[in-house]
Amino acid sequence: MIHPTIRLLFAVSVLLFIYDSSPAQDTLSNSLQQKLENLAENSGNEETDYSALTEHLEHYRKHPVNLNNTSSTRLSELGLLNNIQIENLLRHIDKNGKLISLYELQSIEGFDLQTIEQLFPYITLTETTGSAHASLNNILHEANHELLARFQQILEKQKGFSAIDSAGICRNPNSRYIGSPQKIYARYRFTYGNSLSAGITAEKDPGELFFRNNTKYSYPYYDSLLRGKQQNGFDFYSAHLFIKNIRFIRAFAIGDYQVGFGQGLTACTGLAYGKNTDAMAVMRNENGLRAYTSADENRFLRGCAITVGRDRLQASGFCSRKKMDANAIFSDSTGELITVSSLQETGLHATPGGIAGRDVLTQTILGGNISYRERKYTLGLTAMHTDFNVPVHNTAETYNQFNFQGDRLYNIGADYSVLLRNFNFFGETSVSSGSGKYPEGIAYLHGCNISLDPKLSLAVLHRNFQRSFQNLNANPFAENSGPSNEQGLYIGVHAKPVHSLSIHAYHDRFTFPWLRYRVNAPSHGNECMIQVNYMPSKKLDTYISIRQKDKSMNTSSAGSIDFAEHYTQLNYRWHISYRIFPSLKLSNRVECITVKQGTEKKGFLVYQDAAFRKKGSKITLTLRYALFDTPDFSSRIYTYENDMPGSYSIPSYYHKGNRVYLMMSWNITGSLELWLRWSQTYYSNQNVISAGSLNEIQGHSKNEVKAQVRLRL
Repeated sequence: MIHPTIRLLFAVSVLLFIYDSSPAQDTLSNSLQQKLENLAENSGNEETDYSALTEHLEHYRKHPVNLNNTSSTRLSELGLLNNIQIENLLRHIDKNGKLISLYELQSIEGFDLQTIEQLFPYITLTETTGSAHASLNNILHEANHELLARFQQILEKQKGFSAIDSAGICRNPNSRYIGSPQKIYARYRFTYGNSLSAGITAEKDPGELFFRNNTKYSYPYYDSLLRGKQQNGFDFYSAHLFIKNIRFIRAFAIGDYQVGFGQGLTACTGLAYGKNTDAMAVMRNENGLRAYTSADENRFLRGCAITVGRDRLQASGFCSRKKMDANAIFSDSTGELITVSSLQETGLHATPGGIAGRDVLTQTILGGNISYRERKYTLGLTAMHTDFNVPVHNTAETYNQFNFQGDRLYNIGADYSVLLRNFNFFGETSVSSGSGKYPEGIAYLHGCNISLDPKLSLAVLHRNFQRSFQNLNANPFAENSGPSNEQGLYIGVHAKPVHSLSIHAYHDRFTFPWLRYRVNAPSHGNECMIQVNYMPSKKLDTYISIRQKDKSMNTSSAGSIDFAEHYTQLNYRWHISYRIFPSLKLSNRVECITVKQGTEKKGFLVYQDAAFRKKGSKITLTLRYALFDTPDFSSRIYTYENDMPGSYSIPSYYHKGNRVYLMMSWNITGSLELWLRWSQTYYSNQNVISAGSLNEIQGHSKNEVKAQVRLRL
C-alpha cells in the first residue's frame, strides 16, 4: 500500500503543474546551502543560528551593490568573490568604462555562470537610496522598520516535560525542564540604507521559563539550586545601534556587535565557513566591525566600538563587558564564586544545572586594530586583552592540558594581503600570552590564491598553531574547532574546462602534535573532495561530489581500553535543481555514506524537493519528501532544508525512516508576510526517539510546527 504522505505529495505535485508561469521564490544558492551543510557537520550542532553568516545577503537583496560605483572593500563584504575576481572586475571597468548590462560579467575572467547567478540577487547597475549625509527628517521618513515574530514547538510529549513526583525531582533536579516546550523569537529592526541599523532581538528556547511565577517545582532545595536567577520574559536579549560611513567615522557600534580582522587568527567573534565545496575559499575577508542581529548567546561582544579614518588608513577600538555561562565552583563556607571549571556554550537555561551556571563569569575585552588598505594590498595589526573576574581552571584531563587557564589573556597579531598580478598572497601571525600554566604561544597561517589561467585556479594554505597558543575569540581556517595544536597544508583547485562546467577539488593534510578530545594520542589525517558542477542554463544546475576524510579516533569498542584507531568517512552525492516552469522548481538528491572504524557501516539519503508559486499568487509552497537508512548516529547525513527567513534547519538523518516538510509563505500585503511550516520525521526501526535524554519521545515519529510573521514598513 502506498504511504498516505506519498499520495498527498503526488496529488500536490500534479496540481502544481496546471498553473501558469510566474517567478518562484528564490532561496539560498546551492553553493551557500552546501557551505552551511559542511559547517553544521563540522560543528555537530544542528541548533546553531547561522543568520550572522547570511543575513547581510538579505540586506544586499534589498540594497544591492552598484557595480559601477563601488569599492573592493564593499565587494568583499558580500563574501561571494575572492580578491582576484574583485580586481578583475574593477580593472575591467577602469579599462572599458561602466558596465552596460549585468550579463557583461560573463566576459570577465573568473566569472562563470554559477558565480554570476549567485551574485545576481545582490548587485545592480543603478544607484540605491540611503545617503550617509541625509537629514534626520529624511532618515525618519525613509527608513525601514521590520518587526518579526516566530513560534515553534515539537508536538509530541518529551521526557523533560512529563510529570514527575516530588521525590523524583528532589533526587534528580535536572531530570525535568523548568519551563514550557515552545521556542519563541522576536525581533525589531530599524535600517536606513547601508548607513544605519538599530534593533533588539529576544529569544526563549524550549524548556526555558517565560514567567518566573510559573515554576512547576517549588521546594526549598530545588529553589536553592536556582540561586534566584529566574527572570520574567525572554531568556536572551540583544540590542544594537550601528552606524557606517559618516564623515571620518567608518563604523560605530553601541550594544552588541562582532569584530573580525585579517584571517581571524587574532580577533574573530563570529561564525565563518571552513573547508567547503568552493575549493578556492580559503582566504578570509574580515572587514572589522559588524552589527550583531543573531540569537546565538555566545559569539558576540557587548559594549561599544568605533572605526575611524579615510579610505586607506583606518583605526578601530573596541571594548566589551558581558556575562558568560560557566560550570562554577563556589566556596562551601561563604558561597562565593571561586573559579570555573569550563565555559558553557549551549545558551540553554532550562534546568537547575543550566540556570545555576548562568552569567557566573564576567568577561572584559579591550582591543584595537590599525590597518592600511590599498586596492591591491592590505596590512593590519590587531591586539586584544581578555580579562575574567575569576580564574578559569579546566578539569584535569590529559588532552586539555594546554587549554586556556587563568584570568588574563593577551593576543596580538599582524595580517597582510597582497595582490601581485594573478597572485594573491595573504596570511596572519599571532602570539598569545596569559596567566596560566603555559602562558605563551604562537600561531600562523599563510596562503596564496593563484589564477594560473582563465580556466584554472589554485589555492595553497599552510598553517601551524602551537599547542600552547590560546585565543578564545578566534576563528581561522582550521580542521580543529579552535586555533591550537594543529599543523596543516591545504591545496585546492578550480578548473573550468568549458563555460557550463566547473570542477572544484581539494586535499588537506593535517597533524595534531598533542592529544585531542576522544583521541588519546598525537594523530594526523587527510581530507579530500572533488565536485563537478554542470550549469548549461539558469534553469538547470547539477553536481556530483565525492568527499573522503581519514583521521584517528578512540576505539568505539565497548569495554576496551581507549586507544586511537583509524577512522574513514566517504560521501558520494548527486544533486540536481531544475526549473520546469518559471513557477515550479524541483530538486533531487541522492547521497551515500560509508563509515569505517573497525567495522564498516553504510547508509543513504534520497529526497525530492518542490518550490512553487502560481502566476499572480502571493502564496509560495515548498515541500520535501526524504527517505534515509543509516545504521546509527556515527553514519549520519546532514542536509539543508528550506526554512523561514532567519531560521535554519540542517538536520542530521540517521537510523531508518522518512522525513517530510511542507512550508507555506504568504505575502498578505506588500508589508505583511506569514510563514507556516510543518515537518515530520518517522523512524521505522525505532520505538524511542532520542533515548536517554530529556528530549526522549516514546514512539516512531517526531512532528514540529513553526509559524512566523514579518511586518515591514
